[in-house]
Amino acid sequence: MHNNNYWGMNMIWWFIWGIFIFWIFFLPYNIPGQRNKKDSPLDILMKRFTSGLITNDEYQEKKNIIENDLSKLS
Repeated sequence: MHNNNYWGMNMIWWFIWGIFIFWIFFLPYNIPGQRNKKDSPLDILMKRFTSGLITNDEYQEKKNIIENDLSKLS
């Protein structure tokens, strides 16, 4: 009878489970569909302009509105 039964599993399996749990909970990874950082309103506006969803006039108008609102908050 061996006393090295490690609570029913071989030591390698405890090691594999430890790595697996560490990988799930502690390693940073990107979840698809989520933003890593909060985009500012100007960043969102710039993305819409560069993708062609809004025109230059709309971009300038909305940019001025956002900048005026941000300056009032400061």
